[in-house]
Amino acid sequence: MKTIIGFRKMKAAQERISVVTCYDYTSAKIVNKTNIDAILVGDSAAMVMHGYDTTVNADVSMIEKHVAAVRVGAPDKFLIADMPFLAHRKGLEHAMDAVGALVRAGAQAVKIEGLNADQDTIAHIVHSGVPVMGHLGLTPQSVHQIGGYKLQGIDADAEQQLLKDACELENRGCFSLVLEMVPATLAKKITDSLSIPTIGIGAGPHTSGQVLVYQDVLGMNIDFKPKFLRTYMDGFSLIKKALNTFTADVKALKYPSEKESF
Repeated sequence: MKTIIGFRKMKAAQERISVVTCYDYTSAKIVNKTNIDAILVGDSAAMVMHGYDTTVNADVSMIEKHVAAVRVGAPDKFLIADMPFLAHRKGLEHAMDAVGALVRAGAQAVKIEGLNADQDTIAHIVHSGVPVMGHLGLTPQSVHQIGGYKLQGIDADAEQQLLKDACELENRGCFSLVLEMVPATLAKKITDSLSIPTIGIGAGPHTSGQVLVYQDVLGMNIDFKPKFLRTYMDGFSLIKKALNTFTADVKALKYPSEKESF
């Protein structure tokens, strides 16, 4: 199992880090047998697993249940849990209750979007013994404020602010940093300026690693085709074909066969 020290060593050795976002026991069992370096139980579960339009519908209870399921399925993988919408913005006591719930469910680290008012909270969580992964660029929990899912850091002022925020997150004790939907040149500048690894999604090839959602890697959502996504199989068509074949066999009395009967 990787550790936060191991991730820093991987960056120093220029060994790329692979992270997959996973939400359920069955998928986690598969991931556990792969070479994937870490699992993120993301608040994107609200969209991928529950059908909501944004991540803001996720709460601590939802993420906690998904973390517990993934932990059982993938006992050998480093597991990071998202702090869901507002979980770290209702005061330090509430934030630490949320962190405690996620760690007790099986997370070894938590991910927090943004900076600003989160600075003291991040430092307190780290000093309490829980690793924190930062998240800059497109921060989906702020989708209504930033006006949609669009590229961030595209002008000089925004670029400088992201560079400044990234350094501040490292200073606050973050062990790594997700960079989402930022220009590749900016992602490289940030990566080169930090000693901690960066994990990109829609941030080009120069980050320390990459993260994608399990279902997206497997091509299971035919309606989600962002520029940054590469699918590695046509899972939607394969699963659809299997289910249709099962249905045809049932209707034609080909299943179950005599060998499959008691």
